[in-house]
Amino acid sequence: MIRKDSQVESTLVTAAPSAPTWVDDVEVGQPLPTLPGPEVTGPPPTRLWLLVRVFTEPIGTLFVDLPDGTATPQMLAAAITARYAEEIRARVRAAGGDMPGPLPPEGVRVPATPPYLARRAEVLRDPPPITVVICTRDRPDGLARTLASVLDQGYPRLRVLVVDNAPSSDATAVLVREAARTGPVEYLLAPEPGLSRARNRAVAAARGEILAWLDDDEVADPYWLAEVARALADHPEADVVSGVVVPAELATPAQLWFEQFGGHSKGRGFTPAVFSSATAHQQSPLYPLPPFAVGANMVFRPGVIEDIGGFDTALGAGTPAMGGEDTRAFTQVLLAGGTIAYRPTMLVRHTHRRDLAGLRQQMRGYGTGLTAYYTSLLWSRPSLLPSLLRLVPTALRDLTAPDSLRVAGIGPDFPRELLRANRRAMLLGPWAYLRGRMRDRRRGASGGE
Repeated sequence: MIRKDSQVESTLVTAAPSAPTWVDDVEVGQPLPTLPGPEVTGPPPTRLWLLVRVFTEPIGTLFVDLPDGTATPQMLAAAITARYAEEIRARVRAAGGDMPGPLPPEGVRVPATPPYLARRAEVLRDPPPITVVICTRDRPDGLARTLASVLDQGYPRLRVLVVDNAPSSDATAVLVREAARTGPVEYLLAPEPGLSRARNRAVAAARGEILAWLDDDEVADPYWLAEVARALADHPEADVVSGVVVPAELATPAQLWFEQFGGHSKGRGFTPAVFSSATAHQQSPLYPLPPFAVGANMVFRPGVIEDIGGFDTALGAGTPAMGGEDTRAFTQVLLAGGTIAYRPTMLVRHTHRRDLAGLRQQMRGYGTGLTAYYTSLLWSRPSLLPSLLRLVPTALRDLTAPDSLRVAGIGPDFPRELLRANRRAMLLGPWAYLRGRMRDRRRGASGGE
């Protein structure tokens, strides 16, 4: 079920036998709603996962318990005040208003245009051309939602490139032809399987363009492209900008467990950050915890991917390594003296895997991809070995310490077998990377892509 009200969306899927968590946005500049609304069916949710916005700006998230299955405006106001009162007051004051007490259930009003909205409008008066790239493989239903979320934003200087990776049918090609009737959508075939190969095909087809990457199981926030443009304008020094990935639904235990593990954003939160050679003493470019960016919501300026040699085709989904190609690209940018800006206002929603088997496979992929990524770095730059060895004690602590970012968020119900699967898979990463390289070599010898 989806409710739309001033570009605020809520989603609930009741396929899971247990009571799901309701996922929603709340804008404090409007009267707060009762959540969930009357359209909910199935078992009533026991918790609410809330994205809090101030004048459309996302400032953070929180869980709200729903003992009676609903949250009143008064309950929402109290929960938001307890967590985000100071952040809201600062933005209200900047727009000439005042909120001396708690957030009122009827929302806050300000006499002037909030600076956040004024800056967005300023950037959009002369927006940069952006090419959105969506790499996909046999998921036309998810792709249709992703495409609609991009085209519905009405961004004025847009190109959308759909890369169809080793498809088993023409379903994606048919979908793209249909979408091209309503917007600037183009189709590109990448016949050899592997996400890095699909990414590299897009780079070759869009040289000299800003490339913004989305996955085919995501929905872009209504302001995503505007915030991409803002991030590029506010950080002219940045080679890469990246945003936050939040859940589109939390309907099953597996989806909740994935969020406990950190989700796609791995605990970055909603604090902007800049990574460069000047910050290397605070965050090593070789130890991505938290990562500098995420492949599911990343933007590269023209020529940056070409300068680092493209994406490593022995990494990524569709290879034995199962991941790591995006992390390696970010590290290469930093090692070359580049800059990455993290801007949480660039927001997308991801549909997490709903079943335990799918989550287990994802956790294995994270483990394998992590150590395959390090193997890839050493393969190309053996001189990094001493620096990596110095990071080993920190990495081992983060794997096991209860207060480490990697495990601090997991609850008592989190299946420990998932952590064990993740750690066992780390042992397989080096061999998986070498297998990927051998496969690439065989393809090259046979005239493959």
